[in-house]
Amino acid sequence: MADDQKGSLEDRLKRLDAELAEKRKSDGAEEAAEARAAASRSGYAVAMKLSSEFVAAVIVGALLGYLLDHFAGTGPWGMIVFLLLGFGAGVLNVMRAAGMVASPHPVDRLAGREPGKAGSGRDETDKKDGV
Repeated sequence: MADDQKGSLEDRLKRLDAELAEKRKSDGAEEAAEARAAASRSGYAVAMKLSSEFVAAVIVGALLGYLLDHFAGTGPWGMIVFLLLGFGAGVLNVMRAAGMVASPHPVDRLAGREPGKAGSGRDETDKKDGV
C-alpha cells in the first residue's frame, strides 16, 4: 500500500513538473509579446512627436505670415515666405530630433560662432598648437 501511494505521488509530481514547464514556456511567449508591444508603442510615440513638431512649425510659420500680411498689408507674400520658413524649420527640427543633423554646440551658439563657417571652430591658441 505504501509503495502504491509512493508511485501515485511520483506520478503526480511528474505531471506537475510537466504542467509547470509548459506554463513557463507560455509565460516566456507572453513576455516576448509584451516586449514587442512595448517597442511598438515606443516607435508610435516617437512618430507622433516628430509629426507634431513638423506640423507645429508649419502652422506657426503660416500664422506669422498671415499676421504680417494682415497688419503690414504685404499681400500673400508674407504668408508664402513664412510658410516656407516654417516648413524648413519643421524639417530641420525633425531631422535634429531623429539624430540625422547635429544641433549646434551650446558654446558655439553663445559665442556667435557657427560650425559650418571657415575657421569658426578654432581660435588663436588652437592654431598655435597645430590643432
